[in-house]
This record gives sequence, structure tokens and C-alpha cells, in this order.
Amino acid sequence: MKKAYFNWSTGKDSALALYKILQDKSYSTEVLVTTVSKKLQRVSMHGVREELLESQAKQIGLPLYKIYFPEDVSMETYNIIMKENLEKLIISNKYEYAVFGDIFLEDLKAFREKKLSELNLKAVFPLWKNNTKELLLEFISLGFKAITVSVNANLLDESFVGRILDENFINNLPPNVDVCGENGEFHTFVFDGPIFKTPIKFEVGEKVLKTYESSDNDTWDNSFWYYDLKPI
Repeated sequence: MKKAYFNWSTGKDSALALYKILQDKSYSTEVLVTTVSKKLQRVSMHGVREELLESQAKQIGLPLYKIYFPEDVSMETYNIIMKENLEKLIISNKYEYAVFGDIFLEDLKAFREKKLSELNLKAVFPLWKNNTKELLLEFISLGFKAITVSVNANLLDESFVGRILDENFINNLPPNVDVCGENGEFHTFVFDGPIFKTPIKFEVGEKVLKTYESSDNDTWDNSFWYYDLKPI
């Protein structure tokens, strides 16, 4: 059996990919790995509180390995921290595979494969090259439930953050936004579905618009709406 760890983001693509890899009996998926902001105590990119991440892992029934990053991290520092932590995982558990929820970003896939090859690890992508609309409809039909917690304010307005993923959400998306947000248009928090023992309980907080400085005057991804979820 192929020993693997799973790269868990708290969102829908991770949840569906985990669901699929758990069904593949040729893999033994043994731990969730998540990157977390040390200062903010929130999941990177998604902005989900660390306590809710821990609740997910508990309901999934897999141990959680958190990799902490400083608030402002260069790519060089990011790579060093990731390598140090993955080496610890490999030495302790002899993992051979790393599972991701990526769908069609070729450059990201190539980057992951290159970095993993340095550690003699192989990448696995259960959702790779699937139609994103079909994937999200499958996600919904399986009984998964997710809420948007971060949206790119340059592409989606405030009304899209804090929404439950359903067919109305799909139909309301602008044509230039990928249905699964694969280009970073939006991020989600999954709180129910077939991989959970019981639903994750939370209460909603406030919506916040955050705009970040861009060194190259590129405004593509420097402004985001966040929806704060609080554990109960």
C-alpha cells in the first residue's frame, strides 16, 4: 500500500480530493498537512481560524500536522520551511506520496512535483483535468456543504463572500470566474459532508475588505473580501 500525506486547505477541492483518495484502497492516507500563519493563527490564503481547522481534522478522523509561517514570507523562506517540515514527516513516517486538490494549473503542478522530487516524493492529483463545473456539482450531490470565506474583490463583489455553495452560486458567477475558483477567485470552508463524522459548528462574524500593497502595480490579487467564521 502506498503511504501518503494529504495537503489540506480546509476548502472544497481538498475535501473532494480527500474523499476520492480515501476510496482508493491502493493508498494509505495517514495525515493532513496544512500551512498556518503563526501570527494570525489562521490557515494560509483561506483565513480560516486554526480552531476550525482542528475541528475538521477531528471530524475527519486523521491527525493534523501544521506548518507555521511568519506573516511576511519570501519564496526562499517558504521553500526552506516546507522542506524542513516535510523531511521530518518523511523520516518519522516514511511517506512516499503527497496528495493535492489541484485541478488544472500546470505551473503549480510542475512546481509541486519539482520540490517533492527533491525529497523523493511523488505527487498525486485525484481531481486533475476534470471539468470544474462537473466537480462542483459532484461535490454538492455528495452532500458536502461549504461556505465562501475569501473572494478576490477585483473579480467578485461583497455579495459572494459568506455564501453557501449551491447551484444558485454557480449560476451567479461571472463568466470570467472559474466555477471552482481554481485561479484563486474564491476560497471556501467545508463544514459538512461524507468525510466528516458530524458537521462542524460555527457562527458567522464580520465581512472585512483587505487590500495589500503590490510591488509591481499588479492589482489582480491584492484585494480580498474575508468572512470571519468563529468556532462554537
